[in-house]
Amino acid sequence: MNAPTPLSHPARAALRRQLLAARQAWADSPQALTAQAALQEKLIDALRQLEPECLGLYWPIRGEFNPRPAALLAQKEWGCQLLLPWAQRSPVRMHYRPWDGQALDSVDEFGIPSPGAHPGQPCIPDVALVPCVGFTQEGFRLGYGGGYFDRFLAAHPEVTAIGLSWAMGRVAAEALDAQGHDLPLLGILTEEPA
Repeated sequence: MNAPTPLSHPARAALRRQLLAARQAWADSPQALTAQAALQEKLIDALRQLEPECLGLYWPIRGEFNPRPAALLAQKEWGCQLLLPWAQRSPVRMHYRPWDGQALDSVDEFGIPSPGAHPGQPCIPDVALVPCVGFTQEGFRLGYGGGYFDRFLAAHPEVTAIGLSWAMGRVAAEALDAQGHDLPLLGILTEEPA
């Protein structure tokens, strides 16, 4: 299977910049706190329905929704193992490492907090929470452009992938122009009522 190449389409790059700027400005507003609580409740409900044994989450950056409180609740309620991604630049790849819920003292090759080296094989979650810069109603996502989550999900189709985004990231399908390697997520949760 050929891995997708990093996205470089000019329209996608412009859309990504626009969405990231709007998200960062919005994340600093009072509405963001209310939205964080609303999306957290929706995520907790979804996790209770799915009851993953092994949950892949992400460390929030650049105004993203913070999934850690919901994940820590899942860990507490039914002993769910938590995983965080670790990304490397060359070769381009991402894998998940176990996280015990405690403070992290290491970062991946992009400077994002991640668990340090762990003996044994990387872990594969049964449910993965995927951050979205943008998304369509059809479940396609726009990420940061490196293709890390895309590659991981393409290599692990058995993983249930749930996107997380602020509602402001919703775009029309034609604006995103899904590429051949783009795979739709099972669903995308936002702070808006269902």
